[in-house]
Amino acid sequence: MRDGFIRVAALTPAVRVADVEHNVAACAEAVRSATGAQVIVLPELAITSYTCEDLFWQDALLRAAEEGLARFAELTADVDALVFVGVPVRVASKLYNCAAVLCAGELLGLVPKRNIPTYGEFYEGRRFSAGPEDVTLVSFAGYGEVPFGSSQLFECDTVPGLIVAAEICEDLWVPNPPSTAAALAGATLVVNLSASNELVGKADYRRGLVSSTSARLVCAYAYASAGWGESTQDVVYGGHCLVAENGRVLGEAAPLADEPLVQAGDKPASTGVTTVIDLGLLAHDRLRMSTFDVDPAAAGFVVSPFSLCVRQTPLVGRFVDPHPFVPADPARRAERCESIFAIQAHGLAKRLAHTHSRRAVIGVSGGLDSTLALLVCARAFDLLGMERSGILAITMPGFGTTDRTHDNARAMSEALGCELREIGIAAAVRQHFADIGHDEADHSVTYENAQARERTQILMDVANREGGLVVGTGDLSELALGWATYNADHMSMYGVNAGVPKTLVRHLVRYVTDDARTHGNAALAGVLLDVLDTPVSPELLPATGDGKISQKTEDLVGPYELHDFFLYQVLRCGFAPRKVYRLALEAFGGRYASGADADDAAVGTYDAETIMKWLRKFYWRFFSQQFKRSCLPDGPKVGSVAVSPRGDLRMPSDACVNLWIRELDELG
Repeated sequence: MRDGFIRVAALTPAVRVADVEHNVAACAEAVRSATGAQVIVLPELAITSYTCEDLFWQDALLRAAEEGLARFAELTADVDALVFVGVPVRVASKLYNCAAVLCAGELLGLVPKRNIPTYGEFYEGRRFSAGPEDVTLVSFAGYGEVPFGSSQLFECDTVPGLIVAAEICEDLWVPNPPSTAAALAGATLVVNLSASNELVGKADYRRGLVSSTSARLVCAYAYASAGWGESTQDVVYGGHCLVAENGRVLGEAAPLADEPLVQAGDKPASTGVTTVIDLGLLAHDRLRMSTFDVDPAAAGFVVSPFSLCVRQTPLVGRFVDPHPFVPADPARRAERCESIFAIQAHGLAKRLAHTHSRRAVIGVSGGLDSTLALLVCARAFDLLGMERSGILAITMPGFGTTDRTHDNARAMSEALGCELREIGIAAAVRQHFADIGHDEADHSVTYENAQARERTQILMDVANREGGLVVGTGDLSELALGWATYNADHMSMYGVNAGVPKTLVRHLVRYVTDDARTHGNAALAGVLLDVLDTPVSPELLPATGDGKISQKTEDLVGPYELHDFFLYQVLRCGFAPRKVYRLALEAFGGRYASGADADDAAVGTYDAETIMKWLRKFYWRFFSQQFKRSCLPDGPKVGSVAVSPRGDLRMPSDACVNLWIRELDELG
């Protein structure tokens, strides 16, 4: 909970129509079964059942409901949670459909339904009145002064940021739901007590409505609908329960699920979903949105405090994606790859057209990044109706170039129909070493960077001579880590990969590989497969004795799947080091780890020491290398994380990392 994680349950108890005693027991049993949940929401009118119809005019039922709520409060008094349950409430000769809000046996408030449906199969307006927005005090269930009205918030005084609002069923379906005002008043979690019957296609609409509302309001949304036990006279209720967070459905109990409906011994059964929401992520998203304004005073809401015991919230029920940039579902991954590839190609096509460039100059190494950049060039030329022979692919073998990468660069260029030139750099670099007095046997950073800068000089000068444009190959992960030679591979005239993280580069190349297979281009598919199988390396140090790559990037800076995970949590989510570390342990500690599969989406397993080692490296490099990102070439943004100084990241080059490292030190 200190990291902002809150366990939320949306539950559907098995009720009986108008059997308050049974329903109170079923609701209490459902609450007690939600082990560890800190906020629990039950359906609309669950104390009586929703389908009592004109029985709601019966004094016996209404008195039983009031007494039943008092009994429910007693039965759940020792449950450390904020609980919402539906109950009919009489106030000043009118009947209201309310959410009763309880914590530690106390009735904190009664939130009435604002929008009463009287259309189709619903006839609520016959019995219930629309609840008022303004909050007054009423007596109910033995509690003398209870806030009553829709403009209510419930704020936890032990968990910063946990501010809960309630609305009831139809309130969500109207053009201006009460939850809008609640979110603008500060609510971070909205619960909905519902009785939504099942119709063909309605579950999909309901799911979309809950998801889109949570996105629009940048909040979490927990929805619990009536189910088994309600009257089936004319409609059926399916017990659809959902928890969403800023547009993403975290958990769902599907309607009309094939589960045992009554437990042994006629013990009340319940269904539902329990998952974990992240208040810290919601707070960050609202903080970075300049158009999201929270003003509790202007909205006129009454805020009731409540307390929860602060404890470690297990993340069971919340998936921590080890590869946040790469969708796990193959269909969604292919869709994302196509979208990104199109963005890259259209961006480059526009730049080529604007500069009247008939040629694109690109250095091809046989590695992943330059392969993707070359594929983007080919598509951009196709978009412009230009011959691919206008793409000038230059391979520049140096001291560390292996036959494997050299051959792949040549084969790929030929398969794509580009012009290929080979310009060796060894002689020029040796002359440069002599000019600056560097010993070639000294394989220091000077040895490596001199080669990188020589290659960039060649590309720039050839582009000038050909009237072309140098296309950059460096990716987002390298930019985040500063893994680029300043004024060498750091520089280009348009960096098509600048918004693509390394873990996604691989899948983009695989996507084009699959497309090449589909269209019968076996030559291109074959070379791309070998590129995918080649270790990531700058190839700036001499090869091994048997001609293999000696310099592997991930041995030096760490696994890219870890760094991409860190990058997402730090830049997209704004999380502190402690929370990033905790999430990394959850994602890579073995829970989701698996062997390699056909989609190359394996998850590595790393112990706590290894994760901490590379997290420290990430923060150190991210801060110390900002000066390189401060003068990046243009390049297209493709996702929610970017490091362009003209777009998402305006970071001072002289920022100190001490604060972040100190927090890691405190973790031991």
